Amino acid sequence: MTLSAADKEVLRQSLCALQRYTLGAILLERDNRTTDQLAAITEETAADVIYAIDTIADHAIFKWFEDNWTADWPVQIIMEGLDDAHTLCFPLGTKLEDTTLKCIIDPIDGTRGIMYDKRAAWILAAIAPQRGEDNTLGDIEVSAMTEIPTTRQWRADQLSATRGGGMQATAFDIRNNFKPAPLDLQPSQAHDVRHAFGTICRFFPAGSTLISQIEELLWDKLYSESSDGTPLVFNDQYISTGGQFYEILSGHDRFIADIRPLVFRVLDIEENLSAHPYDVCCALILEEAGCILEHPDGSPLNCPLDTTSAVNWVVYANQALADHIRPTLQTVLGRLVG
Repeated sequence: MTLSAADKEVLRQSLCALQRYTLGAILLERDNRTTDQLAAITEETAADVIYAIDTIADHAIFKWFEDNWTADWPVQIIMEGLDDAHTLCFPLGTKLEDTTLKCIIDPIDGTRGIMYDKRAAWILAAIAPQRGEDNTLGDIEVSAMTEIPTTRQWRADQLSATRGGGMQATAFDIRNNFKPAPLDLQPSQAHDVRHAFGTICRFFPAGSTLISQIEELLWDKLYSESSDGTPLVFNDQYISTGGQFYEILSGHDRFIADIRPLVFRVLDIEENLSAHPYDVCCALILEEAGCILEHPDGSPLNCPLDTTSAVNWVVYANQALADHIRPTLQTVLGRLVG
């Protein structure tokens, strides 16, 4: 199936509407529950641990699709919380073989942060023409991501893109019936990471020693000429891939890498602590904003559109940063993880 520019724009608006509805449901339920209630474990799947706050988002997503999805584009849902063996298609009753689109969703990316009201989480979603098990990240034509703010925030940002159509960004005032306002985001145009943010992810104790060694060696090789003791590069462990993407898109960060699967392979650690395809499903937004998102070896980032594959990724805010950091990163990885 080939999507026209008009088709993609309609689908972009649909994903944005889906996420605003889901955000509204989450905010409403959050007002009526305690932190302990939101953090209660409801299920453990092959992909992740599912908490009560995740279940709220799941129900909202199913409700929106049931009430709003058009029969013109029968769609298969691939989503965190749904095992691959369970197929969900809309309109309800649609057979998998009759679907023309595939929609991959992360209902809440950054659950741990938002359920303890520490930091904003994100709703992520993307759509690709249906190609069955052959679908990969490169097939995605439309994507959207919407912020789930903490209770201290009044604003929720929403970013979206269509392939070839650029990125769009809107800020919503959640105090005022989601009143929208234009949002101007610009990735960094810097050529290095001196005195700025660049991070290699290490969210859990597992593998953190080796990841720290990789990060330290990377910056030492790039910036060892600075010997005055001033920190040259700062890191920010934002436990949300969507949130990390936002930090790049907004110009806050210049480089982020998530190489946990590489490290876990070397250390023989179970890879369920890694990023999955639904975590990176908004890669298109970065591409449309001019950022460079790729595999750590420099090849295009690609993965199956499933819920279990482990994904390594690296993002540079611009091409100059990629040219600056990539060779040294690959040298360091070759030395420490092979």
